[in-house]
Formats: sequence, structure tokens, C-alpha cells
Amino acid sequence: MILVVCPNPSVDTFAVLETLTLGNPNRFSEVKEFPGGKGVHVAFALRELGAKVVLTGFWAGANGSWIKEQCKQIGLEVSGVELEGNTRKCYTIQSMDDKIDHTEFLEPGPMMGAADFNLFISQFEEQVKGAETVVISGSWPVKSPTDATETLVKICNQYNKPVILDCTGVQLENALNRDLTILHLNESEYAVASQELADKLSKVGILAITKGREGLFLKHQDQMLHGNVKLAQIISSVGSGDCLTAGLALAFTESRSLEEIVRYGVACGAANCLRADLGMLYRQDVESLIAQVTIKALAYEA
Repeated sequence: MILVVCPNPSVDTFAVLETLTLGNPNRFSEVKEFPGGKGVHVAFALRELGAKVVLTGFWAGANGSWIKEQCKQIGLEVSGVELEGNTRKCYTIQSMDDKIDHTEFLEPGPMMGAADFNLFISQFEEQVKGAETVVISGSWPVKSPTDATETLVKICNQYNKPVILDCTGVQLENALNRDLTILHLNESEYAVASQELADKLSKVGILAITKGREGLFLKHQDQMLHGNVKLAQIISSVGSGDCLTAGLALAFTESRSLEEIVRYGVACGAANCLRADLGMLYRQDVESLIAQVTIKALAYEA
């Protein structure tokens, strides 16, 4: 079983408008909603790929209930703690104006109290005992402890469970005090972390760095591999990093080689780009892309 933690889930709302005009009414021509939050995307992708997955996190109000219902409809086991308020919405606005790229608006979401966190930790520790791999992905609710992610990683270390992390900021900084099996960062996140946390980053087991169309760079000990795949068309890249994390998690859990970990990561990230559904992939797309991934060894950079 792969245990996926999504501390701050969301309802991802995709809206289309002709052009974004500040100071005036803007009317959407199309609106779609999807279960969201980085960990939710990871869990959905793993489930689609046939893995046994348990998704845990913090849920609140009607939005939280809706996300959990969507999870249950695909056979995804959901657990976690209920918070007061309402799970956040994240809006991706697509303008038909070529001069404007996708614009995102992110709600803060519900607040978490000390009792909520302590309850979650007690549940998490029990679940970790039965997990093969743990994936922790995304931000935390308002008022969360700054060492929340570190606390989870520490528990994983205590039970000798591999832990895969995708987060930034103070949560990442504190989590790097513990042992990480795989850390996934995009290019801009890595640029910041490599300047401020270089010594800690050097201790990460496998460092996965994504650079958009340039693909995935994977560092492990004295090896560095680069993987990429060419796509004729990209419909939406929203959530592709999360799907890539799912590919890394699945391949690692199945004890595949480092090259195959790269291949699965790239194929899953690319598969997400072939569909309009935000943060989603389809197994048949992944299977067709795996053979198309090109991998080459690069000179190691410490």
C-alpha cells in the first residue's frame, strides 16, 4: 500500500473566458471542477495505474465532502481529520487572449488547531505501519505547525518507511532535517533550495528536478540521469508535476531500476498533458509513452 498525504486538498476549478479585464465584469464561457491538491492528484494517478492507495489529509465542509466522494467513486480509500470551515477552491483561468497565460487564484482554506494536528498524527502513525511507501505532497492548512511535514517524515524514519516529498518553503527546510528517500522539486523551487539549503539537499537519497519541456533530471549518489519525451500537443500541464511524483512513487515501490524510475516519472508527467482534466492521467497514455521516453546519463553535478 502507498500512503499519500494531502494536507491541503482543494476543489480545482477550471474556467474559460474571452479575455481577463481588470476592473470590469468577466463572464466565464466554461467552468469545470476537479478534485485537487497535490496529494490528491498523486493518489488519483496511482489509483489509475493500479496501485493500492490510501489518501489521507484534512477535509472541511461541503467542498471536502465532494472531494472525498469523488475519491470513493474510483475506489480510492480516504481517511483523515475533519476541520471547521470549508476546503479551499483553486481557480485556473484560461483566457482566449494569446497575450495572457493561465492565471491562478488560490483560496487560503480552513484553519487547523493543535488538537486537529495531534489527532492526525496519531492516525498517521498507525497507517504508516502498514504502508510500503509514503508520499507527502503539497502545502498545509492555515495555522499548521512549521515543522508539520518534518513530524510526518520523522515518523516514517522511525518505522523505516521510504518517504517521497514534494513541498517548498519552511516545511521543506525543516523536513530536510530528516531522511528523505526522494525529493521532487521543479526548476524554480530547486534554484531557491540549492542556494539556501545546499548542505541539506546533498543528503537526500534521490533528488528529482523537473524543468518543464526539458524533462526530468534525477540525481542519486554519483549518478545523474535525464529523461524526456516529445509531445505533439499539450492540452494542459496543470498537475503534471504531481502525476510525475506518482510515477516515481510507483516505480520505486515496485523496486524498479533508477532508469525505470525516470521513465515512469516522465511518462506519467507527460500523460497528464494529453488531457484537459486537471491533474489527471490515463493508464493507456502512460503505457504508450513509456517506450518513447529517452534517457541519457549526464556528468554528475554535486
